[in-house]
Amino acid sequence: MSNEAFARAKIDDLLKDVGWNITDGISVRFEHPLDGTMRADYVLNDRHGRPLAVIEAKKASINPAQAADQALAYAKVLNIPLIFLTNGEEIRFWDYKNEAHPRLVKTFFSQPDLERQSAAKTLKVDLLTIPIDSKIASRDYQHECIDAVCKEISLGRRKMLIEMATGTGKTRTAGALIKRLLQANQATRVLFLVDRITLAKQTEDVFAEVLRDYPAYVLRAGRVVEDQKVITISTLQTMINEYHKFSSGYFDLVISDECHRSIYGQWSGVLKHFDGIQIGLTATPCIASDEVETDDDKFVKDTLRFFEVTEPTYKYQMKQAIDEGYLVPYHIYKAKTVKTASEEGFPVKRKELDWSAMDAETSATFEELFEGKKEIIVDPSALERKFTIPERNRSMVREFRRVLEDGFTSKDGVKRYPLDGKTIVFAVNKRHAETLAQMFDQEFADKKPSPDVRYADFVVSDSGADDTIDAYTKIKRFKDEELPKILVSVNMLDTGFDCPEVVNLVMARFTKSAILYQQMRGRGTRKADHIHKSLFTIFDFVGVTDYHKDNEGKTEGGYVVISKPPEQPQGKTRKLLVLDVNDYIDPSSREWVTLDDEGNYIFTTEQQVRANKLGLKFEAWIGVNRFNSDQLRLLKIMAEQIKANVETITEWDEYLFVNPPFSSMGGIQRAIQIFGGKAGLDAMIRSLNKTLFDNIDTVYADNQALIN
Repeated sequence: MSNEAFARAKIDDLLKDVGWNITDGISVRFEHPLDGTMRADYVLNDRHGRPLAVIEAKKASINPAQAADQALAYAKVLNIPLIFLTNGEEIRFWDYKNEAHPRLVKTFFSQPDLERQSAAKTLKVDLLTIPIDSKIASRDYQHECIDAVCKEISLGRRKMLIEMATGTGKTRTAGALIKRLLQANQATRVLFLVDRITLAKQTEDVFAEVLRDYPAYVLRAGRVVEDQKVITISTLQTMINEYHKFSSGYFDLVISDECHRSIYGQWSGVLKHFDGIQIGLTATPCIASDEVETDDDKFVKDTLRFFEVTEPTYKYQMKQAIDEGYLVPYHIYKAKTVKTASEEGFPVKRKELDWSAMDAETSATFEELFEGKKEIIVDPSALERKFTIPERNRSMVREFRRVLEDGFTSKDGVKRYPLDGKTIVFAVNKRHAETLAQMFDQEFADKKPSPDVRYADFVVSDSGADDTIDAYTKIKRFKDEELPKILVSVNMLDTGFDCPEVVNLVMARFTKSAILYQQMRGRGTRKADHIHKSLFTIFDFVGVTDYHKDNEGKTEGGYVVISKPPEQPQGKTRKLLVLDVNDYIDPSSREWVTLDDEGNYIFTTEQQVRANKLGLKFEAWIGVNRFNSDQLRLLKIMAEQIKANVETITEWDEYLFVNPPFSSMGGIQRAIQIFGGKAGLDAMIRSLNKTLFDNIDTVYADNQALIN
């Protein structure tokens, strides 16, 4: 087989991968004669045989961009605007009437995608002539933002970054922008990407209200794609495992809203797969420093690099929003327990501990820590992670109520009172959240209508092993009902959560990330005139505001009040206890394995988390290796088999190639051929197993926000 014939065989496979029927005599025409002297390598037609695009094929050694002039001549004879250039390894797409140069795409576009895009081009109008729907976005800065983005699109730019402070209406601004693009026929199908399922549902609710004529749905893992819907809302985790089902031309517009930072770095392949216009929404100030020192700096640089900008396309920051009256200012109340304030660590003496109350395992753990010494030094950063002090948590809870009811006097001598209302508490982990929720509930027991009603509740990540079963229900109840008034959160309410009635934030969790701190702080900034909200209060019990230098509040809209550390109660023993090391079966983890109507597994939460982890690691592994198109096609089938057998699979073994679906594709011999011999296949399998299955359940311990 000649080099060009080999390339064409690969091109045929690439077309079939996105659903083209290359043998029906209608959809794809080969060596199509044009005017007697020219023949187009491929012409892609609609379902009625009318031409949509031309493909110019070259052998693998030739850069397909060199065939642009030749393909352009064919397209002009056919009077079609769309061109693909390929050598079987690389595909370039060219809408030559609207763009000067072909651009790299990941796949050919499917027949329905090309039909839809071709029809839209005949109806396309100037974006700036379409009025912005002020019922969706009414504020001046929202209109300025939409116009700024549309001007960039009109110039041919395909990547934009919007920086808008939390609480200034990013979702509604995005909704008005989406409507303008749809009305101008410059987009026909939209992907809105979020980082948690609760935010997906929240976005779906907003779009159902403001974009009634453009149906939206939330895409879930393993579920049928609803092609009839205009807007697809998806979490990052779902799309990482599902994007291979779509051709690169499926979405004309992709908006990523506060997605996890890795979406612009290690897992940017999800966004790069789609050819649509890319718009990022963030509340994080995107200022790149000259020296990368922190994860936050890396995130900013990754984000700016992905969107190919040196600064956001449009900015509307917190200080400006407060000054213009769109957000409320804040007070900070600082108070630390003695133990929390011990920067060098605090001593715990053997005699302080009640050894008689310990079980054997806890006692043995403490003996190992003391190693015969009279005391140990505990780092405060280990609290609620390795150690817990119950009295410390009670002190924070009591201090919150005392200040709420009695007010506090600041250095200027003025006594101020926080508002009594909805409160978010940021906790370290599930155990901490559950403990604090119970303590707050007990402290405010006199405020409850009956003992069985929860004044305080807690929610944790909705995609991890520590799920709360009905997190979305709890969040909705917190927003819509009188009780619970306090909600303790772990990785659930720190980004994207919209509840204007929140008047207090309790920082019981420390974070070094300025980005995360700004996101957490932003939960209180929204106005709520119906409850006469003029400000909100940050209760900082862990020193996080000092760490992030949020002590010159007047420049950010805040007013700082500092309290002395509350004294420890006299006569009470401070017990240092190891977090519960006992293990037992959690009844809530027991689930039936069920199937849907099409015979697909409906994963339990634990199974879905493992499948997500494997999918994330697989994508990262592919991203750092150079595989050709044949290898990638086989690897993607392997990935689907791994996820389908997530309950039992612990490694990939070459014997799996003898089973379906590989047995119908040439089995192990075909795999050996694709990877250049037995040694190449063995090397790939070793690398895959090391990446996917070594410490699968612990490798993401330091990156839990990604799984969340």
